[in-house]
Amino acid sequence: MAQEKITLADALSNVEVLDELPLPDEQPCIEAQPCSVVYQANFDTNFEDRNGFVTGIAKYIEEATTHANLPKSNEQPNRVEIYEKTVEVLSPEVNKLLNFMYFQRKAIEAFSGEVKRLCHAEKRKDFVSEAYLLTLGKFINMFAVLDELKNMKSSVKNDYSTYRRAAQFLKVMTDSHSLQESQNLSMFLATQNKIRDTVKDTLEKIVGYEDLLSEVVNICVHMYDSKMYMTPEEKHMLVKVMGFGLFLMDSEICNINKLDQKKKLRLDRIDRIFKNLEVVPLFGDMQIAPFNYIKRSKHFDPSKWPLSSSTAISPQADLMVHLPTIREDHVKYISELSRYSNEVTTTYKDNATDGENKSTADLALRGLQLLSEWTSVVTELYSWKLLHPTDHHQNKECPAEAEEYERATRYNYTEDEKFALIEVIAMIKGLQVLMARIETVLCEAIRRSIYAELQDFVQLVLREPLRKAVKNKKDLIRSIVMSVRETCADWQKGTEPSQDPALKGKKDPDSGFAINVPRLNVGPSSTQLYMVRTMLESLIADKSGGKRTLRKDIDGSCLSQIDAFHKASFYWTYLLSFSETLQKCCDLSQLWYREFYLEMTMGRKVNSYPRNNRYETLLKQRHVQLLGRSIDLNKLITQRINADMQKSLELAICRFEASDITGVVELEALLSVNKLCHKLLSKWLALDDFDAMLKEANHNVLAPYGRITLHVFVELNYDFLANYCYNAATNRFVRNKLQIAFSGPITREKAPVMSHYYLWGSKPLNAAYSTQYSQYNGFVGAPHFHAICRLLGYQGIAVVMEIILKDIVKPLVQGNLLQFTKTLMSAMPKCCKLPLCDYGSPGVLSYYQAHLVDIVQYPDAKTELFQSFREMGNSLLFCLLIEQALSQEEVCDLLHAAPFQNILPRPFCKDGEKPESKQKRLEAKYASLQIVPNVEKLGTAKQAMIAREGDLLTRERLCCGLSIFEVILGRVKSFLDDPIWMGPPPINGVMNIDECSEFHRLWSALQFVYCIPVAGTEYMVEELFGEGLHWAGCTIIVLLNQQRKFEALDFCYHILRVQRVDGKDDTVKGINLKRMVDRIRRFQVLNSQIFAVLNKYLKSNDIEGSNVEHVRCFPPPPHPSVAPSHYHDPNKLRAQ
Repeated sequence: MAQEKITLADALSNVEVLDELPLPDEQPCIEAQPCSVVYQANFDTNFEDRNGFVTGIAKYIEEATTHANLPKSNEQPNRVEIYEKTVEVLSPEVNKLLNFMYFQRKAIEAFSGEVKRLCHAEKRKDFVSEAYLLTLGKFINMFAVLDELKNMKSSVKNDYSTYRRAAQFLKVMTDSHSLQESQNLSMFLATQNKIRDTVKDTLEKIVGYEDLLSEVVNICVHMYDSKMYMTPEEKHMLVKVMGFGLFLMDSEICNINKLDQKKKLRLDRIDRIFKNLEVVPLFGDMQIAPFNYIKRSKHFDPSKWPLSSSTAISPQADLMVHLPTIREDHVKYISELSRYSNEVTTTYKDNATDGENKSTADLALRGLQLLSEWTSVVTELYSWKLLHPTDHHQNKECPAEAEEYERATRYNYTEDEKFALIEVIAMIKGLQVLMARIETVLCEAIRRSIYAELQDFVQLVLREPLRKAVKNKKDLIRSIVMSVRETCADWQKGTEPSQDPALKGKKDPDSGFAINVPRLNVGPSSTQLYMVRTMLESLIADKSGGKRTLRKDIDGSCLSQIDAFHKASFYWTYLLSFSETLQKCCDLSQLWYREFYLEMTMGRKVNSYPRNNRYETLLKQRHVQLLGRSIDLNKLITQRINADMQKSLELAICRFEASDITGVVELEALLSVNKLCHKLLSKWLALDDFDAMLKEANHNVLAPYGRITLHVFVELNYDFLANYCYNAATNRFVRNKLQIAFSGPITREKAPVMSHYYLWGSKPLNAAYSTQYSQYNGFVGAPHFHAICRLLGYQGIAVVMEIILKDIVKPLVQGNLLQFTKTLMSAMPKCCKLPLCDYGSPGVLSYYQAHLVDIVQYPDAKTELFQSFREMGNSLLFCLLIEQALSQEEVCDLLHAAPFQNILPRPFCKDGEKPESKQKRLEAKYASLQIVPNVEKLGTAKQAMIAREGDLLTRERLCCGLSIFEVILGRVKSFLDDPIWMGPPPINGVMNIDECSEFHRLWSALQFVYCIPVAGTEYMVEELFGEGLHWAGCTIIVLLNQQRKFEALDFCYHILRVQRVDGKDDTVKGINLKRMVDRIRRFQVLNSQIFAVLNKYLKSNDIEGSNVEHVRCFPPPPHPSVAPSHYHDPNKLRAQ
């Protein structure tokens, strides 16, 4: 086939077509529907029509929040599409609203049907159980809650109106049934109190419904007063049923005030309850005042409700009243629970007795009741506060423009209430944890106690009522008792003993009739418990009206036993589901609900979008339509972020170049902030590699060292080494007090002018961080050396140290210091002995002052000479401190890498345990972290080689055995090659004692100079030059192997020793002896410390444990009379 020829123009056109290819990236489109842009250019308008180019997305870009929908005109061509989307989105929610409407209809029908059945003339005298009445109360509570929720959520009505307009426009609802249902739903949502009024209207059609509702209200009052509830939710439900039930009863045909006169209701008791509990939680963070139902009733009479109608504050609103009781109960119960918990954990019993199980069950019940009571106090206080917000008149700390929610919570609590609230919540959660820990033990005791109590009651206690019922032929009572026994009796042999005399109505024989009741760890089922309690309630129910009571047919003692059992068994349902009940009793989730206040109210400060990820969606956009073009917003942002980050890095380095060496700490922080910013943005943007950007800004892409390394050396050479004084006590360098630049004026580049966002982000942040990092400007210490190590790395540190040695230390040693040494050695006395102690310390001082007068009066000693020593000493200290900082960084890296390199700490072993087995288990546990074995097992050969090399580079660090400072000292020692440092060989062949021909004698003279105390207005040598001066002299002495000679023959040390003996304090030629001795002692300690550090590094390669001493033996000195015949050479002496 012939090869097709493509011209350059065709190739370019094909490439240009690539821009038109769609590239779906599955990113959500956040761009708003664009408005139609229609305008006519008119140059006389001064280009005011530029506003026509502003698109809907501009607001999103500016505010980084969800863009509000633009107003839609009726003439919009895409309004059909808008309506279709509206119907599509809201249809599922509208179906839920329809189901809600149908549900409330069916619920009202079922409730009214049940009320009608119970109010029938033939049913009025029948027994209605307590549980059934409570179920009717729950119905009433549900209606109240649903009605209030429907009233409060106005957003539901607005959404349905929008849906209905769209559906009518699209003609979705065409049939008459759909239109009717839509109209019904619209009216249902729009009508306030629709559910409440429907229930009320339905009940008013039932004859005698008020009697049944009065029984429901009375049972709620009885249960509330008797505390026959467990969870706070049940307590609040009882109060809501009272209020809503009375509202339903009060109508044209029924007056609740007359029911009170007939003793069918006790309004005084209900009034007290409503006052003690003015506000109850309704749902979430919504609440309701039950007394409001009474106010809206037809026959409301304030005189019948004196407490609720008063303006006195409810006890519910005062937490401090309840706090002492809560504290006391908490302490008592915690003590009892701890004692029981300790008994359980320290003692072991096969089976506890019935009494112990009963005591444990009572302990658990009392704990649940206390938790429920405390939780009720917290939630009731919170609900009251929400319904009674404060204002700036009641609370001076509350601003006038505070939000509604702030007035209800933030400013509505006193300081004491806040602390008390925290304390009570801590008590609730703390006790909940303690009870949950021993839940297993408590549940077992509860089940055993309930089983024993139930079986004893059924098999033993009910024998007497059964006997009398059979004997007196009370068939109804007999059948109920027999039903109870058949329902839940667990007989010893599986069947009821047929020979039981009670079954025949006879008395027990004189020897008695033994029934063995078993003991098991199992409780009754909920059905059994309900049936037993309901049947027993029918026996003891005290109802007025003829045949409705059976109490008169039961003996009094038996009746009291049945009544006690019935009351005690009320809590068994909660105890058998202990874990669930414990959770409900401690439920404080109401404190977290914010929907009503934060979404349903029109706040002035509305956050329409989560602030933490506001840019995420924006950064993902790649296809933004702008004036007919598709814009890759992600790419454009990436380009600009890259440029800004590159500029930020360059400005950070420029800022460092405009400062002294102390700015290195702020530089590292700026680079860290930029790196973190780069890391966070890289999640959504394809930014350049940060290390590459830093290298480019640092100008070391190809160069061996960059701007940071170069500026560090420049600052060291021209400022740091020459002008800073070292202090070992603080381990810091500070500028000399005179602020004299010994190296001449220092010129630096001017700090760049940069926008706030290129530095720390904003003007307040820049001020804050500048204040923070200005604390590092007055010294150079550990933070600076650590920052230098992290920024320069191994290569940069090596470059700086090499230049320091070549360009600073070597010229000093072989230049200025050498020349000064030669000059001063010629000025030193030829011989300077150590005077005897007999002369006294003043005499010794006078002797040295006379012999060293030329050195003391040397004009350049305290200026150029000491400055040269200071620069050399500072150079050595810089290398030492850099190595220490580098070692710490390496140790930190090694510790971080240890788990990945199978370097595990030695496990702790108790007596008798084998460390080998524990170590193996530890290695097996962390085997998945071992990089090299895993890569060798799962990776390729190349990957395994890379992993091994990386592991080797991680392990082999300088801190593992190599010393930079030792090499530095070796290099400096090589610079001391001039004979003047060592001096001529000793005349006696051993050592020079009185001769001043070695460097240590010169240093002794210089030490004598700076040990002389100065006048009060003069600066001491340590203030001007620091300890770098001493480090230089001591280093030269150690490298020349003259340390022992110096310590033995030093002039100042000799003065110190003599003065310690005689203790004199004289003034010799203007020199105070005592002050000088004090200075000598301080410098002696300093020298000893320096010698110790230097010897540590110089002797690091010596063989450990080598005790061989290199001793050279010399003969005793000969007497002058035999000197000519004496052999002075030890070798010749041995030959004889």
